[in-house]
Amino acid sequence: MQAPAGAVDCHVHVFDPARFAYAESRRYTPPEATVAGLLRMHESLGIERAVFVQPSVYAADNRCLLDAMRRYGPNARGVAVVDGSFSRSQIDDLYAAGIRGVRLNLEVGRERDAPTALQQLECALLTLDSSPMLVQIYAATQVLLACTPALTASPKPVLIDHFGRMPAAGGVGQAAFAGLLGLMASPHIWIKLSGPHQISSSESDQFSDVAPIASELLARFPDRVVWGSDWPHTGGATRPASFRPTDVEAFRPVNDKKNLALVWNWTRTAKEREALLVENPCRLFGL
Repeated sequence: MQAPAGAVDCHVHVFDPARFAYAESRRYTPPEATVAGLLRMHESLGIERAVFVQPSVYAADNRCLLDAMRRYGPNARGVAVVDGSFSRSQIDDLYAAGIRGVRLNLEVGRERDAPTALQQLECALLTLDSSPMLVQIYAATQVLLACTPALTASPKPVLIDHFGRMPAAGGVGQAAFAGLLGLMASPHIWIKLSGPHQISSSESDQFSDVAPIASELLARFPDRVVWGSDWPHTGGATRPASFRPTDVEAFRPVNDKKNLALVWNWTRTAKEREALLVENPCRLFGL
């Protein structure tokens, strides 16, 4: 299946350790995945635009991200990582380069402490100040729900990563999903359908247990849901006990055409797919 004209992939990473060294504090070490490979994948699927997301292995050093955006071209936007040391002029420079958000990545470190999450959210909002950038948050479901008051009060748009890590096995009737729907009722909160393997209990690449979750989110919030491929598909689900952060961890084998085809399982009409893949992300990221 081919994506509709103007489609946006809202979650891709680039890893270029030969040119941009990984942070010493990283929790895993991925192999190389460059813009050239991403462009080949996007061309095969008919995807024309991309949102590059800063991976945790680069911490707040966004040079690789910015380089990847330049190489991809004018149809690229980005989500960076910043810390309290960033000045307003640095934030403005990022925005001028096409960065449209900052990411809070709480899940890679398995952060489960709500006060810590709230502190990081407050720090990000203070750093952004009056910048129009959004806040993208990757956190466990229970952390997101514990932060509901702060997220709903955020003066910035909030984009929830990877289905909000909602366990698909619990279905749409679970209490946590009701909590997520309550959070999404705030008109400035968005959610990204990406990385279905992260919430599925299925071993099949069809992720059938994810479909009810995705379809319900699309039905309730058709204008605030976006999609991402999660290319190049970093690992992390089954790391052995002997795993060391410096061990090079292969990417997960994913059929990208089947990955995109899941959208047809989650949506009912071409209009829904157009909103998910084109209209919503263009509006959110200024494409």
